Amino acid sequence: MPALLDPVERTALLTAALRAAETRREDRLYEDPFAARLVGDVGPELLAEIRAATFPPDRPRSLPSTPDYNAIRTRFFDDFLHGAAQDPRMTQIVLAPSGMDSRAYRLRWPEHIRYFEVDRPAVLEFKAERLQGVAPQVTHRTVAVDLTAPDWEKRLVDAGYDASLPSTWLLEGLLYYIPEPDTHRMLERVAAISAPGSRIAADLVNAAALTLPHMRGLLDVFARWGCPWLFGSDEPEALFDRYGFDVEATQPGEPGADFGRWPDPVPAREVKDVRRVFFVHGRRR
Repeated sequence: MPALLDPVERTALLTAALRAAETRREDRLYEDPFAARLVGDVGPELLAEIRAATFPPDRPRSLPSTPDYNAIRTRFFDDFLHGAAQDPRMTQIVLAPSGMDSRAYRLRWPEHIRYFEVDRPAVLEFKAERLQGVAPQVTHRTVAVDLTAPDWEKRLVDAGYDASLPSTWLLEGLLYYIPEPDTHRMLERVAAISAPGSRIAADLVNAAALTLPHMRGLLDVFARWGCPWLFGSDEPEALFDRYGFDVEATQPGEPGADFGRWPDPVPAREVKDVRRVFFVHGRRR
């Protein structure tokens, strides 16, 4: 089955491998008991490549620590989704794309939540096979469609999504990999079916992260896999504001996005020519 996944889809196996490794740590930030089932045959190989690039044996690390970053990102968005779900008026959560995410299975959800996972058919088929016999802990619907398809919104509505009600969207591990015009189109389409009061979260790099020489080691790995990083923004608040979302952009290592694990300094936003990652989170006006 992994051979059927395209390069971008295979990055979901890397995320699963990172989450399985985090779960084995005594100081883990979360526990994902299903990650090891979702890594496939390729996930460990992808993780080994990332580790080799990030932690070279012959020189100090110059790249961001992918294992620590992924652990913080997962925990940050766990908390974001869990917080949103506590609002009894918030009845819909959408993961787009869902990848190998297992939050529907590993977290406890209020009874009023309907939980939608949107991803390409090959990804959802692989995931269903790996999680056969495991029941989600929430009213759960999958929508097997590419997010570039012209009708994915209709497919989501057909699965039970109600655009007139508030929803919570998580765009995790997506915006790096799509060109800038597609990012704008994605946010425009999400905004169009998100009622006022809806919530949104996403991760995003800055523009410098795509070009700085010391990032080449990581960028080259993803390019070699066939899924280069294509988009970054220095003004994530303005990007989301354009589509009706009032957001904050939190960097790993800042309050609320550290959890005692971010190993690097966090430069002030006015400092130029440094790599950054943002956890964008906010609401639809």
